[in-house]
Amino acid sequence: MQSLITCVLIIAFISPCLCHRWNVGTQNTIYNVIDFGAVGDGKTDDTQLQGVIVAPTKDAWVEGNLNTLIMISNVNGLTIDGSGGLIDGYGSAWWACKSCPRPSVLIINSCNSVSVTNLNMINSPKSHIHVNGCEGATFSHINISAPGDSPNTDGFDISTSKNIMIEDSTIATGDDCIAISGGSSYINVTGIACGPGHGISIGSLGKKFDTVQEVYVRNCSFIRTTNGARIKTFPNQAVEVSDVTYRGIHGTSLDGRAITLDCGESGCYGIVLDQINIVSCLTGKSASCFCNNAHGTATATNPNCTCLLP
Repeated sequence: MQSLITCVLIIAFISPCLCHRWNVGTQNTIYNVIDFGAVGDGKTDDTQLQGVIVAPTKDAWVEGNLNTLIMISNVNGLTIDGSGGLIDGYGSAWWACKSCPRPSVLIINSCNSVSVTNLNMINSPKSHIHVNGCEGATFSHINISAPGDSPNTDGFDISTSKNIMIEDSTIATGDDCIAISGGSSYINVTGIACGPGHGISIGSLGKKFDTVQEVYVRNCSFIRTTNGARIKTFPNQAVEVSDVTYRGIHGTSLDGRAITLDCGESGCYGIVLDQINIVSCLTGKSASCFCNNAHGTATATNPNCTCLLP
């Protein structure tokens, strides 16, 4: 029953969030989901998020409250079926100032047992979906798009989360398709068409003690990505990266390095590269693999990663 209730409440989460961006006071306002079409009879499907949500213009945002367009926090058993609906972050007005605070489109914070499917997102001012402090979340059939030169528009940012699945989705942005940050483990990424964009990355890690473990990236394609498969850590920092697998990856790279395993002094262990074929899309150029203190194995991998340590 909890799952049904939280599904109905998604309208209540979205509505005050959007109103607040136009500086409409919502702290003491009650939103009745019945007024938005919910029935709540235990039979009717009240869970659909359809149509188009467009973020307000930059000038309409409340100063000092630039974190996110939609925030979902401390909810268990939530299901969002976008039914092909679209969220437009209206990010073009924000991108010129790369150092300015900018909002994400959707932040899911401290939630467990979450399912998000059949949703389209475009043009976030910053990251499109940020998953933080969650356990047990599945994202499938998510289409994310932003121009290739839009700054910091990651498709997914995953931090301090466990048992996260991202599958069967298309991501084309100006930054990482998927970025996995510290405190994350058992992250499964499969069936992703990534690019243009930076690629599927672990890091950057090391601004504080960070651990990332048990990451599996399988059966994905890279389309004119600049980094491809990447692990990146800051030098001289305490970082623990282990048991990371890239398997069944193919595509094209815009950069000389299609695979980057930059692990710093702490090293990365248990790296597995298998059945990878990433080629340069630049005439006369070859893709390469770079390693720094990375330990693991590479089989049937192009570019050849002989730099991996045992």
